[in-house]
Amino acid sequence: MTPNDPDHPAPACTDADVAALARINRINPEAIPDRCIPDVPPSRIPRHIAIIMDGNGRWAQSRGLPRTAGHAAGSTSVERALQAISDAGVEVLTLYSFSSENWSRPKDEVDALMTLCVAKLQEKREFLVEHNIQLKHLGRREGLPGSVLGELDSTIAATSVCTGPTLCLALNYGSRDEIVDAVRAIASSNTAPDDITEQTIADNLGTAGLPDPDLLIRTSGEFRLSNFLLWQISYSEIIVTETLWPDFTEQDLFDAIRQYASRARRFGATTEQAEPC
Repeated sequence: MTPNDPDHPAPACTDADVAALARINRINPEAIPDRCIPDVPPSRIPRHIAIIMDGNGRWAQSRGLPRTAGHAAGSTSVERALQAISDAGVEVLTLYSFSSENWSRPKDEVDALMTLCVAKLQEKREFLVEHNIQLKHLGRREGLPGSVLGELDSTIAATSVCTGPTLCLALNYGSRDEIVDAVRAIASSNTAPDDITEQTIADNLGTAGLPDPDLLIRTSGEFRLSNFLLWQISYSEIIVTETLWPDFTEQDLFDAIRQYASRARRFGATTEQAEPC
């Protein structure tokens, strides 16, 4: 698709679009939204996309492969998603890679997932630095193998100077755990009850300082939130696709952005009051 594609004409530019494009260019000068999604106004590009990456096991089983092969294939989709959000000018990508409930899976699958995590953190560290992408970990450190923590810490340190897009890796993550930890932190700070606000809680979550997800995508057709970012997605637009995660492409992500941009986000207002994203 090109900016002159007659089926997807370039949108009119408003003051909001000018401001959004300036923000996108400031954070990621390499972004090319006018080329990859020319039909979406810059002001309607989500700042934060969160993805529940589902369907790796089913993808593998449908091909007569072990579930671990699906996880390996799914890691390629992670690379595609990273490139797509960078091109589109999205500021934050949060990926649900391993939940606190996933420890109940068979030991060989869990071990394979941890090994894959170590390998990908090593492999993609240079890519993240070269593309000015900062890595952030969401989730509890307790319970993660030392090898994973070592590579996670090394990658976070290597990308700490990056000023572009942010990749949040939800690893050993559960939203209820996150909220419990936030409440504990607030309680230990001796904050007066009357001084606790929504912002107080947000400031004590793993996503502190980041915009809440505008768009939540779940692959494989499942209609569940699965204990993911329950506080942060209060007003996120949700898109569920039947596509299994290993088959999820850059074009699928761009199409999800288009669908998001076509919606009216009401935030409690009436349909008449609301404007498109």
